[in-house]
Amino acid sequence: MTVAETLGRVAVTGGGGFLGLAIVRHLRELGVDVTALGRREYPAAVELGAQSLVCDVTDTAATRAALAGHDTVIHTAALAGVWGPAREYERANVLGTRHVVEACRAGGVRRLVHTSSPSVVFDGRSHRNAGNDLRHPERFLAHYPRTKAEAERIALGANAADPATVALPPT
Repeated sequence: MTVAETLGRVAVTGGGGFLGLAIVRHLRELGVDVTALGRREYPAAVELGAQSLVCDVTDTAATRAALAGHDTVIHTAALAGVWGPAREYERANVLGTRHVVEACRAGGVRRLVHTSSPSVVFDGRSHRNAGNDLRHPERFLAHYPRTKAEAERIALGANAADPATVALPPT
């Protein structure tokens, strides 16, 4: 079975961002049918042969409609950075992830890959040769890692047959 057959139709939230577009590019090279979702059109994704669909993941109905008919969702959409109002990070990272999970369940999506962040386990210490057992710290230095940790818990808490979920922190 090929990667394209295994993954089926793939939606990449934040598909025009730095990581999202790299994922779209790689999937298209493998012959995967990809939809890049974002708050605006992504001509670069279209040039790669992907569909570009305007969708703000903080909009429940739009997210459900956009993810319907997909087999796999790779959720990279997020608000990154260390400055800004807490409510904006919560809206984009927590509410957005909650809507993606709900849309996956409603649409019968089989797989959800949540893009986490190494910052969700940063506790001020160096972790050399760390395993997958690092815990979230009790305090975070900024709203981004706090909300990404909460989003990770939401995504992993949704793990079931549909969707099977995993959280991957790119490093």
